[in-house]
Amino acid sequence: VQLQASGGGLVQAGGSLRLSCAASGRTFSGYIMGWFRRRPGKEREFAAAITWSSGNTYYADSVKDRFTISRDNAKNTVYLQMNSLQPEETAVYYCAAKRISSIYYDYRTPGEYGYWGQGTQVTVSS
Repeated sequence: VQLQASGGGLVQAGGSLRLSCAASGRTFSGYIMGWFRRRPGKEREFAAAITWSSGNTYYADSVKDRFTISRDNAKNTVYLQMNSLQPEETAVYYCAAKRISSIYYDYRTPGEYGYWGQGTQVTVSS
């Protein structure tokens, strides 16, 4: 399994970026795809997730109404549209994949995800 994150860069406060995560190596039906971020000096934290098959979405409270996660099944790609970015959201953003093995699943905990991309840097200037 390979996850390739891209789309990071430098943006001014209030600006937008769209991150992409190209997934390969297997069929991802039955998986949940997540976006996490690691801010300088902080632990990796959950931002958003989407179930591959049904498209159910989940967001951290801090990004709800500003970030949108989506997927393109034909391209095997997951996106994270980020709007109204703030300097404190400067971080390395990672995509990850977790196999759903039961009807109850933890989508917020990084350790629950078995596959990770390499991360893409997002820098928000003030």
